[in-house]
Amino acid sequence: MRYWLMKSEPSEVSIDDLAARPGQTVPWDGVRNYQARNFMRNQMQLGDLAFFYHSSCAEPGIAGIVEVSRLAYPDETQFNPESKYFDPKSTRESPRWFNVEVRFLRKTRLLSIKELRSYPELAGMRILQKGNRLSITPIDPSEWKFIKAQL
Repeated sequence: MRYWLMKSEPSEVSIDDLAARPGQTVPWDGVRNYQARNFMRNQMQLGDLAFFYHSSCAEPGIAGIVEVSRLAYPDETQFNPESKYFDPKSTRESPRWFNVEVRFLRKTRLLSIKELRSYPELAGMRILQKGNRLSITPIDPSEWKFIKAQL
């Protein structure tokens, strides 16, 4: 099993939105970074766990826990000219973008980015590195265990 941190803007999908959805699942679509896409396409497995992270909001931080409930498949938004994620270079025969689906497990207290930075045990986390803007990052098992103990 692998562990991940997956960022979502609450204005797009929040942890509460996910909890209220039918089946409590959501496709993790709209990712347009090749490294993040490759994590989903090549490394994520069914049952992998992820921290659901609220980003680009008043108080960014971990807001819940989800699990990968469907393996990577082509992101439909790339084919829709009406979507802000439309990619005219992508075709159904040769899609460029993929997404997984995640399922809600539980909401947590908000563990803010400020609080995450306060723990020396988490100093190596990718999300805390200067310049990191990836929407999906792997989490070391020791970091996962430490963060879960704070929730």
